[in-house]
Amino acid sequence: MLIASKIWLSVPIKYSLTNKRNIMETASSKRLETLDIVLNGLMSRYSDRVPDVKIIINAMIEAHIIGDATDIENDHIAFRTMGVPQLGVQSFEKIFLHYGYQKREHYFFEGKKLDAWWYSPPKETDPRIFVSELRVGDLSEESQRIIKSYTDEVTADPADSLDLDNGLEVDDFLHKPLWRTPSLADYQTLLKESEYAAWVIYNRYYLNHFTISVHNLPEGYNTVADFNQFLEGIGIKLNTSGGKIKTSPDGGLIQSSTVAEMIEAQFANNETMQISGSYVEFAERKVLPEFSDLPQGKILRKHRRDGFEAANADKIFESTYTTQTLR
Repeated sequence: MLIASKIWLSVPIKYSLTNKRNIMETASSKRLETLDIVLNGLMSRYSDRVPDVKIIINAMIEAHIIGDATDIENDHIAFRTMGVPQLGVQSFEKIFLHYGYQKREHYFFEGKKLDAWWYSPPKETDPRIFVSELRVGDLSEESQRIIKSYTDEVTADPADSLDLDNGLEVDDFLHKPLWRTPSLADYQTLLKESEYAAWVIYNRYYLNHFTISVHNLPEGYNTVADFNQFLEGIGIKLNTSGGKIKTSPDGGLIQSSTVAEMIEAQFANNETMQISGSYVEFAERKVLPEFSDLPQGKILRKHRRDGFEAANADKIFESTYTTQTLR
């Protein structure tokens, strides 16, 4: 009887564990489906807002580099945030952590007064995410006063009230104002001290850029150097801060970017001004030395240099700066 009891007891326990595993797998699958809705929503509105995206993709199709846009690997997407208690990275990251992203290395940009982190995706086919945050407390009292006059309108962490399993709700949140439309005077005051602050006070959570992985393109276009030539051949203006090509010290991560699109911004009291919008980035990730013998067809994302490089990112931030947009 004792043995029989043990066998009987093991049955519901095993059944319970199997059920739990199935429930977890179903929940994970649904979250990935929701993530697809969020990512597609971001890319759709970003493409409409940044004409260079369609110009580049259409030119790539015409040159037979790709068959259609789905042939492009999106290396990463990036967002900018304000470092205040109810917002910033600690709020924003809740969205993507919910979908299975994992927080990775921290980066500090002393001159620009920024912190940043990157997040690895739940699937290799999803983009990495790079989120930066303005160290508001490091700015002048006047800039802090201006920023907080807007961000204080957000009295609680907005991510806490989101239904993160509703992709359309999350997509809508990432494209709606978090605070009132800024005045032109406030924007211009911030611009003098922190172009990053000015960009965020107007653009909020709009997608800052997406990134084409050039190493997966056909030969002749699969390096940043070659792809830059292609881009300039179709009239694309490249960021020259630190040189058109930015290379990590280990040589494993090579990047370039366009200069941000100028958008007609409507400020409070119907005042308007042309300001920086978003841009497109390009990344080449070298195969890690330990995988150098792998045949080309066997190379996956995990075999290439991962993560980011602060020195590269520092210059790419300037794709929205007036030193680039006004030259």
